[in-house]
Amino acid sequence: MIHTQHLTRRFKGAAAVEDLELDIARGEVFGLLGPNGAGKTTTVRMLCGLISPTSGQAQIAGHQLGRDNQQIRRCVGVLTESPGLYERLSAYDNLEFYAKLHGLEDVAPRIEKYLSLLGLWARRNEPVGRFSKGMRQKVAIARALLHEPRVVFLDEPTSGLDPESARTVREFVAQLSRVEGRTVFLCTHNLHEAETLCHRIGLIKQRLIKVGTPHSLKRELFESKTVFELAEPLADAQAALDFPFVRRVEVQDLRIVVTLDDPLSQNARIIERLVACKAQIRYVRPQERSLEEVYLALVKEAS
Repeated sequence: MIHTQHLTRRFKGAAAVEDLELDIARGEVFGLLGPNGAGKTTTVRMLCGLISPTSGQAQIAGHQLGRDNQQIRRCVGVLTESPGLYERLSAYDNLEFYAKLHGLEDVAPRIEKYLSLLGLWARRNEPVGRFSKGMRQKVAIARALLHEPRVVFLDEPTSGLDPESARTVREFVAQLSRVEGRTVFLCTHNLHEAETLCHRIGLIKQRLIKVGTPHSLKRELFESKTVFELAEPLADAQAALDFPFVRRVEVQDLRIVVTLDDPLSQNARIIERLVACKAQIRYVRPQERSLEEVYLALVKEAS
């Protein structure tokens, strides 16, 4: 659905985005992460046909960037970081106005659909100037989807939302992908949101540093560890767990942290040995690494 080849944008000679290579499938939720100034917004603006690349090329929904920009704008929806709504107009009138810009007819059912899904139908006739930041964000999301785009670009979609509203938006984004088969390109600093929603993520700092699923990136960057919590300390745990496949044993009072090549197949051997040593096991769990740790490690590596 989105394919880029060596896509580059320079401003006054300095690279904002350099040599970007992406392949994003239909129905995929792809998250683009990176620090401020890394090139995320520039990437979105290029892919939507709003600014031209300095070099390279891209195809969006089968349309060639540069040659087919009008067709690209018709098949994409964009939520910018700033909602940009007309504050004196009601939520309904804002959406009706933008629907007319898209040349849409019989828009009432569409407006009702999206305002209802986002919990704003009851307040459709109120001026958006009276809305909270989060409510304006919801109206802007509805605006981005009115023309039923095949590709949706969302820049910080839950910014300013309370936890309940943010959850509504996350569920809505997941539905766009899972039920409606739309491709979602998500720019966010909310790493929990990225891990929850995205099939794959890419980390950018002018150049694309790494792409993968949250799980595969964790596996690539960090060793696999299993935590064994005991009821009582185990004497000489290091010697008890002296297996060829055990890389490291760390004893932390009642916790034994074991670094393994393949925990799924090897944890059972560890449990058998602990039981044979009369250890009372309270629980066994993998040592989880967060997407934040992945992000910080990759940014540091790219610095």
